[in-house]
Amino acid sequence: MKEFLKRRMPKTLLSKLKSLKKSHRNFFNDIKAIGFGNDLDRLADIYGTDKIKHSCTTHYQRHLKKYRYKRINLLEIGVGGYDNPNAGGDSLRMWKKYFPLANIFSFDIYDKLSLQERRIKIYQGSQIDNAFLEEVIANIGGNGVDIVIDDGSHINEYVIESFKILFPKLNDGGIYVVEDIGTAYWENYGGDSLNINNPKTSMNFFKSLSDSLNYSEFRIPNYIPTYFDRNIISMHFYHNMVFIYKGNNCE
Repeated sequence: MKEFLKRRMPKTLLSKLKSLKKSHRNFFNDIKAIGFGNDLDRLADIYGTDKIKHSCTTHYQRHLKKYRYKRINLLEIGVGGYDNPNAGGDSLRMWKKYFPLANIFSFDIYDKLSLQERRIKIYQGSQIDNAFLEEVIANIGGNGVDIVIDDGSHINEYVIESFKILFPKLNDGGIYVVEDIGTAYWENYGGDSLNINNPKTSMNFFKSLSDSLNYSEFRIPNYIPTYFDRNIISMHFYHNMVFIYKGNNCE
């Protein structure tokens, strides 16, 4: 009977019913989340995001808890749900609950505009489209971006390019996070397991940036510090994740 109704029902009506169903589910998830706002593991489970895997939420809570009651802007690359316009957004709702004063922004290569809600703004575009990213940052407004999370394509080239574009847009004191960096070893994502030192992988790109922390110790005549030398103050590597802190590296 369900399949018969699906075949006979207009696509627009079917889409609206799915959206309504998701809205109801989100409402009940918000109720279940009452009292657990400071527990990212529990919130991830309630809202159905896979960030609870590999201890991601544990690391997030350690690094991001200082922002919890601040009026920050968080930008996450990737909404989830692939090409289904009504699927995804689970982690965005988790962040909305964890950061009650924050504005949550995201974008995806697919149209996910139907998943927007109060304090969650979604755009459509590519994570390596410089003009698009500039427009997103401009739309976020004067307070800038405090946290960027790359949970997008996980393609090595794209991860590196997005970082080069967006890290300079991050506020001082902000944190840039890359998830699923394990694709640095997967060939179909541009990674390499045979040559661990391949400079084109995302992991080796970020490992090379760790030298920026010590650029003042370089014994290179007339060395001119790069932007990353001057603005990365710490890096934290975990299984499948890296956190990069931005600030004035002038020690």
